[in-house]
Amino acid sequence: MTPSRRDAAAERGRLAAVRDGSAVRWPGATAKFALFGEVLWVGVLCCVAALGVITIPASLAAGSAHLHRFLRAEDSTVRQFVSDFGAALRRGWPAGIGVVVAASLLLLDIVVATSGLLPGGQLVLGAGVLLLVGLLCGLAGTTARWHTTRSWQAAALLWVRDARDDPAGILWLAAAVVLTAVVAWQLPPLIIPGVGCLVFAALATSVRERRRRT
Repeated sequence: MTPSRRDAAAERGRLAAVRDGSAVRWPGATAKFALFGEVLWVGVLCCVAALGVITIPASLAAGSAHLHRFLRAEDSTVRQFVSDFGAALRRGWPAGIGVVVAASLLLLDIVVATSGLLPGGQLVLGAGVLLLVGLLCGLAGTTARWHTTRSWQAAALLWVRDARDDPAGILWLAAAVVLTAVVAWQLPPLIIPGVGCLVFAALATSVRERRRRT
């Protein structure tokens, strides 16, 4: 879908929401086909921006900010994505290195555990998979909150607080992470729409209504 058609569909959805009073908070979501196209487009943008490997967190943060603007029926252009990506990368590259190193060590642990060379390999394998899923959930959850703070530390703290207050949301996000990984493993080209869907799922869980602890 071309940008002009996406913008036109989003505008029609915004006008419909104003007329009937539905989806006032997320008028862009009323244009369901346009939203689907935008999720796929975010997957493309994120995958291209993540080619630097350590740029993965910054690419997801920029994709989340881009999709958030679309859902709010605001301008969501490639130029704004690039601007968000640069802003996220300037302070987020150390996080990118940390995520890549941690993920690499966990993947190595999983490979060694499946080789049968370690005693108690099944236990090590289970622990490695759980830690890897937890790492990816933390990454997705933090990047989904970066657009509200523009601070990686604040976004991470917000993710921890939301994880404490909304365990169900964490389970939904973990399911999205596992589904994306399985789909990408079975058919690698599907990683592009998979990433877009993961960004959307992380953003959706970040704005869930939750009861705060006092």
